[in-house]
Amino acid sequence: MSDGTAIPQHALERLKGLRSEGHPGGIFTSDFSVNEFLLVRKAGFEPVGLCVGSCIYHLGIQYSSWSQNQEMNVLSQAMYHARELAMSRMRSEAESMGADGIVGVELTVKRMEWDDKILEFIAIGTGVVHAKGHPGYKGHNGKPFTSDLSGQDFWTLLQAGYRPLEMVMGSCVYHVAHQGMFKALGNVGNNTELTNFSQALYDAREIAMERMQHEATAVKAEGVVGVDLHEGSHNWQPHIIEFFAVGTAVTPITTERDASTIPDPQLVLSVNN
Repeated sequence: MSDGTAIPQHALERLKGLRSEGHPGGIFTSDFSVNEFLLVRKAGFEPVGLCVGSCIYHLGIQYSSWSQNQEMNVLSQAMYHARELAMSRMRSEAESMGADGIVGVELTVKRMEWDDKILEFIAIGTGVVHAKGHPGYKGHNGKPFTSDLSGQDFWTLLQAGYRPLEMVMGSCVYHVAHQGMFKALGNVGNNTELTNFSQALYDAREIAMERMQHEATAVKAEGVVGVDLHEGSHNWQPHIIEFFAVGTAVTPITTERDASTIPDPQLVLSVNN
């Protein structure tokens, strides 16, 4: 895995058992619900198999000023690079199975118990291929497209005349300055905005959003849908927080359809006994 894209031997063996043009007797695997499975097929695509990418990453050391709002550049770069490694390995699996793209991608981060400086980054989604008679779509530079849209949202997006290009993301790890003792004492018993804290969190969110927007521009997308902006501390020191923005960059298939002409999603109900 030194190049960031090599697929482990066990994964290659798993991919050989999946359904493909050269292996029609294989099976497909997916994390789709029943509703998602049917709507993805209705959109003209078939699931091929689960695509997985993993990265265990050691975070470097960076010091911050106790009383200063500032981005933790070393940590920001680490969190972004590790996610990108996991995503690139997931894409490699999609290419190996001949998929047009990946739907329903989930990016998760988990701290390893044996060291608080080590995190595991996992990217997983379902590789899909276009059915016969469907033109199929690819992502940026002819690579498989990636999308965190659900099967229902994927179907609706295509019905609206748009297609996914690539998952885009932005990360910012930020140190929020501590409040001085005299300032803190002056706030005791009062309703007052903590302006330095407000500004720090506002700036950090904007940095993450701006970086996601820059990625969308780089792949020539028209916009980003399904944006999720969330925060996490990952058990770092107090006053250090990450803002992470992620969404799916989209582009028109041909021309945009009038929203009133888009049919309602077909829902399938199931009951578990």
